[in-house]
Amino acid sequence: MKPGDLILTTIRQADGRQKTRPALVLKVCAPFHDLLVCGLSSRLHHQVAGLDEVLKHGDLDYRSSGLREESLIRLAYLGTIPLSDARQAIGCISASRLHRLLGKLSRYLEPPLVMIRRTVGIIPARYASSRFPGKPLALIAGKPLIQRVVEQCRKATSLSEVIVATDDARIAEVAQKFCRVEMTRADHPSGSDRIAEVAARCECDAVVNIQGDEPLMDPAVIDAVAGALAANEMSTAARLIQDPAEYENPNVVKVVASTAGRALYFSRRTIPFLREAASRSGSEQLAAFTFLKHLGIYGYRRETLLRLVGFPVSPLENAEKLEQLRALENGIPIAVVKVDYDSVGVDLPADVERVERLLAGRD
Repeated sequence: MKPGDLILTTIRQADGRQKTRPALVLKVCAPFHDLLVCGLSSRLHHQVAGLDEVLKHGDLDYRSSGLREESLIRLAYLGTIPLSDARQAIGCISASRLHRLLGKLSRYLEPPLVMIRRTVGIIPARYASSRFPGKPLALIAGKPLIQRVVEQCRKATSLSEVIVATDDARIAEVAQKFCRVEMTRADHPSGSDRIAEVAARCECDAVVNIQGDEPLMDPAVIDAVAGALAANEMSTAARLIQDPAEYENPNVVKVVASTAGRALYFSRRTIPFLREAASRSGSEQLAAFTFLKHLGIYGYRRETLLRLVGFPVSPLENAEKLEQLRALENGIPIAVVKVDYDSVGVDLPADVERVERLLAGRD
């Protein structure tokens, strides 16, 4: 038995009696191969609008169904049966109809996401850095780096408030002059874990995690990531890779997204592998496929973030040192917003001068 098969099975009737009736297999459930089925009925007037579906004489898959009369596929009459209760297969429906029915069922069973009324931006900031100690307090054209980031975040129309999350009193002392500051524990394994501590005691529906070392962050990117949360649990941003140096750089994280715009995987390796173009140069491979660079900004619905940090560090997260893989490994989909902005981070003291030149060019 497989999804799409029409079978005969014993179904309890409204009067309590058992009767052999046709049913449609929607899914085979692990680990015991129980069947998720829905009933069929000749009483077409029982149709639930927008959910049930009539299998008609003129339909292309009516003949393959094995049914003797037009029937109502009753998605609203749903249940599971052991494989042993499936007496025999009498026919099947088309793959396109099965796909459509499963889509309807998914929308019916999954409650709509709650409307987001308040989104906060949280900037995790640490003093310790092996390559640039005290980086959040480094002066960029006369202002601390963390202040530059806060000012860019405040230009985003989607954020109700901007908060700096830090475990260091020196950062807190400076940041509280221009921003709300929340102190956190020092032992968080990732930025997501740090902002979750703040989100747990913050009144909000959603959170955008902005990197604390990007003083040129485009507010439009923040708004795009926040906007994607209207229909998703988690979101992030990516841009087209155009520089061959980024294509091969393990510090530039790559992402592959589905046609629905959700992340399939993130990696420091170049993904996907172009089998027929593998021997060509990076420039030629970039011309042959749309490779995406992941930008380190994340949006979360509050309840999703709190659920995410309850999971242990996952094997893929540990292997690639990419915290977003914890979400994918635990079944949390991530919407990927494609943007034109490219991140300009301050990783080393030498980057300060480069950012100041860019700032001067804007004035």
